Amino acid sequence: MPLADSSLAYALHGAATVVAEVIAGRNLNEALAGLWRDRPGLPSGQRGAMQDLAYGALRRFGRDDFHLSRLMDTPPRDGQVRALLLVALSRLAVRPEEAHTIVDQAVEAAGVVARGRYKALVNGVLRNFQRRRAELETAALQDEVARWQHPRWWIARLRRAHPDDWQAILAAGNGRPPMTLRANRRRIAETDFLARLAQADIGARLVEGGAILLERPLPVERLPGFAEGLVSVQDAGAQRAAPLLEVHDGMRVLDACAAPGGKTAHILETAAVDLLALDADAGRALRISENLFRLGLQARVQPADCREVDAWWDGREFDRILADVPCTASGVVRRHPDAKWLRREKDIAQFARTQGEILDALWRVLAPGGKLLYSTCSLFPEENSRQVAAFAARQEDCMRLPIAGAPGLQLLPTEEHDGFYYALLEKQA
Repeated sequence: MPLADSSLAYALHGAATVVAEVIAGRNLNEALAGLWRDRPGLPSGQRGAMQDLAYGALRRFGRDDFHLSRLMDTPPRDGQVRALLLVALSRLAVRPEEAHTIVDQAVEAAGVVARGRYKALVNGVLRNFQRRRAELETAALQDEVARWQHPRWWIARLRRAHPDDWQAILAAGNGRPPMTLRANRRRIAETDFLARLAQADIGARLVEGGAILLERPLPVERLPGFAEGLVSVQDAGAQRAAPLLEVHDGMRVLDACAAPGGKTAHILETAAVDLLALDADAGRALRISENLFRLGLQARVQPADCREVDAWWDGREFDRILADVPCTASGVVRRHPDAKWLRREKDIAQFARTQGEILDALWRVLAPGGKLLYSTCSLFPEENSRQVAAFAARQEDCMRLPIAGAPGLQLLPTEEHDGFYYALLEKQA
């Protein structure tokens, strides 16, 4: 019998489908997009429930997979069943008062997997977990991966790079991210938009840099003026980029890795500039144009790999360049919980090579006296301070400009913003 599409069992099954694909190596966003295509017409509430369950299971994967290893001699051959157990365990962790319902619905969801052969297994494992929960949780605290819910190599690198903050960073990476907004200053001031939020009974406050932090995340459709372009969703840490770039009216500006366009739009909201936005992925470049259209902003948007300068550059130098380079995303892992399990330690070196190639290419098109802002959402020094130091050492005309009195700005994830790194470089005339 098919599952009722309004049931928790249906949501558990959908989330398990996504988690199984991520464990097999697929990107979380791609897995979710595939689920939405396969299940068109899902009510928004059920869609949100599936997404929430999948994110929760991936955030807790290190701990709940440890629990499964203690509850089962060997994992089930069917990846969907393993994923269903992980999703159910995650749900039990946050909703213990609903244990009876969660187990019952997980067993019902198992009934449509492999012709129901695993219903008894799912029931037995989850009930055994309930009986042994205190024992298992105590054991998990003795296992580094289970305790911190990150890969062992990731934990070790954070401990070395941030000896005073690594535990807080890991804890933040397991939590839910804040939702912050950026008022479109060409249309409305932050204080005026705060007033509109208050009228709509949406709690919010200003944080450093003028970002608007919501008390609770909500769908963008509920934001007053969103469709009309009054506001965008953008992390408060990401909102540091445009002010650091110090753009002024009339400048030629390049956003070299621009998708989905949040920083591009913020620059255009700050000053009337001639801006070129590039992204190597044509589909992602289209999202830049869509976001600019909603906000009533204009820029030249071009699908291009910024490293292949001769393919896109018209020979005119830029006054400002934003290099928001590809990275491990270690500073935004609570938004992308699949990243910590899909990434491998060797990926850091590959990202660092790409970042170095981007810096070398973009330096060619920066005007003397111009400034380049290097940006990542990483917490690893190889992608941040060491990358910039190596670049400055091989470019004689590069001067590192201080940010708040330091050679670079490393933001660690907090309740107000994600983790980012910024370095400002000036090309000497």
